Amino acid sequence: MSSSPDTATPTGPVPTILEAIVRRLCIVVTYNRQRVVLAPHILYTRHGELHIDAVAVERDGKPPREAKIGTYRLTGLNDIEITDRAFFAIEGFDPAGALYQGETLLAVDRA
Repeated sequence: MSSSPDTATPTGPVPTILEAIVRRLCIVVTYNRQRVVLAPHILYTRHGELHIDAVAVERDGKPPREAKIGTYRLTGLNDIEITDRAFFAIEGFDPAGALYQGETLLAVDRA
């Protein structure tokens, strides 16, 4: 009796965010009871917990006053879905920065 290999795509928050970073696609999440569109730049650990640094592209359908990178703990993000909305890395984002040393799981390719 032979079994076929499992070819299912991984699901859940981490694989979704990893795919979004690799493909430079925004994600939509529920954060503090708001629907937020995020451009995830990096997934890393801090104090043993997963975090992403991302740019909020929209909050409840409205753009923010300024584009800046924010830190979001993964446990605070709900209903994570990948979108087809592409993004570019924000100017000044440095995945080699001291904050991320030895903690980074994946960062957006700046090329």
